[in-house]
Amino acid sequence: MKLGLLARIEAKPEHADKVEALLRDAAALAEQEPHTMTWYSFRQDAVTFGVFDTFADEQGRKEHLEGQIAAALVGAADTLLAAPPVIIPVDLLGVKVR
Repeated sequence: MKLGLLARIEAKPEHADKVEALLRDAAALAEQEPHTMTWYSFRQDAVTFGVFDTFADEQGRKEHLEGQIAAALVGAADTLLAAPPVIIPVDLLGVKVR
């Protein structure tokens, strides 16, 4: 694992539960992505969510960004989110997986 993505997702308050459900359900989609090494979704506070995932190479990261999870987030942006997701590519400096 060399590369990652960190996404910040802010839900509209009245749709926070729907965003949570979307991210919970997205774990099954991540399981189907052979080049997504790890995938985590989390809730930071009442309306702020995030996703962190890792990839072995740039091709895997690119495929993920063009996949079903990204499409679901973009599709939800207008109705469920307060703003478009902020997706930041990152280079991993150290990794510990048990």
